[in-house]
Amino acid sequence: MDSNLAIQPTTDGKAFDQAQVPLYYSRKTADILHKYGPGPRVHFHVGLFAPGAAPNTTVAQRVLKRRIVESQEAIVAHAARNWGAYATPPGRLLDIGCGVGGGSLYWAQEHGTKVTGLTVTGEHVPVIEDFARRAGVSGRVSAVLGDIHDFRTKRRYDAAYANESSGYMDRERLFQVVAKSLKPGGWFGIQEHFIRRPEWAEFIDGYYKTRLGTLTEYITAAEAAGFELEQDEDVTDGVAEFWVQSMAWNTAELDRLERDGGQAGAPGRTAWSRERLQESTITHGKLFRIWRDHAMETRLLLFRLGGGS
Repeated sequence: MDSNLAIQPTTDGKAFDQAQVPLYYSRKTADILHKYGPGPRVHFHVGLFAPGAAPNTTVAQRVLKRRIVESQEAIVAHAARNWGAYATPPGRLLDIGCGVGGGSLYWAQEHGTKVTGLTVTGEHVPVIEDFARRAGVSGRVSAVLGDIHDFRTKRRYDAAYANESSGYMDRERLFQVVAKSLKPGGWFGIQEHFIRRPEWAEFIDGYYKTRLGTLTEYITAAEAAGFELEQDEDVTDGVAEFWVQSMAWNTAELDRLERDGGQAGAPGRTAWSRERLQESTITHGKLFRIWRDHAMETRLLLFRLGGGS
């Protein structure tokens, strides 16, 4: 990582250490696979429910898990449809901050796209490769260990995608690098959360080790790199329910842990500790209220690089 980029100021002037991001995701890998797996398409981002929907949470845990995973798939498919990927799939796509590869596999399986999944977490590379083999798309998905700030490929990709990963990045540098990586006229799709009430930024940034910004910040950085904002969709109301369903899953997992005598890692049970589950459950309750009140907003943004036909 470029030492000039390792420590960046946040929107409130505090230092943000990007070096902590790989460690954060490395520590969360087992939790992610347990809650959102088994795969091969495993996502670690919010999902989309119909606005106003409030499915009953007093159901089996497996039902809650299925709803969560389906909602994660739904938001990816919704974005792809609105961004024109069903009509004109990108031949090559750069998946920036790809996690354990759920999005990369989606683009490869559903749209026949050749995907480069870029991750800063080394242990995710073999996980993605295994999932790609299981999904039958190992020839279309390449997992690469690297930092987008240092990415140097030029004019190779038809599209780029960042699903809840841009909050960990320097926005000006992100758009500059993506602009150089795309072919003229290529698009950059972003799913991200944006600050509406700054008093909540420190709480969310601290919990997720991120550095969320404002929509204006993104648009300014994009325009400076030669992009135009083509679509801006607010999906906050459809996302809020995700926190309720996730909180219910956590509560069910706490019940399972209690039945196991409080021993995390028991066969077939959670790898999470009681303290971790309790913290997550309380936090997700707060996040639901934050999203319900639009103190934070989730938006789907489509930027288009100039120079196309």
